[in-house]
Amino acid sequence: MTAAVALIDERALSKLRWRCRRGLLENDLFIDRFFARKGEQVSVIEAEGLTTLMDLPDNDLLDLLLRRKEPSGEIDTAAVREVLNELRT
Repeated sequence: MTAAVALIDERALSKLRWRCRRGLLENDLFIDRFFARKGEQVSVIEAEGLTTLMDLPDNDLLDLLLRRKEPSGEIDTAAVREVLNELRT
């Protein structure tokens, strides 16, 4: 049996979706696909990772999504790596 994963609530999910709107269509496609797969089931860890990624400029985010780069420095966290893996799938 696996441990229960803490999910964000509906209001936090709505705010996160708004926060994830990007200027580059390519980034939006990755993000939209993530939300389509996850539905209302976004974990606290995934939300934390997404929030960190959304602080990046669009081109830096796209480089990560396309595996041109890997997270480094401040953004190289378990939460970022987990959500980045989900976004890339």
